[in-house]
Amino acid sequence: MLRESKIVEQMELLGIKDITTIRQTRNGTVIWQLPIKKYGQYFEVGSFKSGYVRRMNGGYTPYQLNKCEPHVEFHKEWRWNSQASEQYFTGKYNKFVGKRRIKIDKEVDRLEYLISYCLKNYYIKQANQVEDGKFVTKWRHEYELEKAIDNCYNVDSLSVTVNGERYNII
Repeated sequence: MLRESKIVEQMELLGIKDITTIRQTRNGTVIWQLPIKKYGQYFEVGSFKSGYVRRMNGGYTPYQLNKCEPHVEFHKEWRWNSQASEQYFTGKYNKFVGKRRIKIDKEVDRLEYLISYCLKNYYIKQANQVEDGKFVTKWRHEYELEKAIDNCYNVDSLSVTVNGERYNII
């Protein structure tokens, strides 16, 4: 119970909203909307009853966010005998090394993983990207700030109008 309350508190602090539909709730799916936009759309991530965590990118298949582990398979090597018009086993095996997603069985663990993944990949990595696509580099920002400060101190005269009376300060 304590873990669940901490997760809810973290999601409220990060501004993550639950946008799950009734049908998704019946299927054991929870969809969350992040307050971060890219290309005019908010990021959406989901936790599925099957043990997967996915980014709902609006495509046909959501992008899986679960960690991977190496997976090794061995397949029989078959050759084609054109004279007999059939396949035969050569006695050899081909090794295939692929990846398999690691399922997260508990809902609480999936949500904790989802929060840490979103913090690292969406909140921190995309912190200096602007919605309208105008990326401002650090050196450009520092240059503009320095230029604005120099312009502020290079004022020859300053005057203020109070109740219709104009006063020269510098």
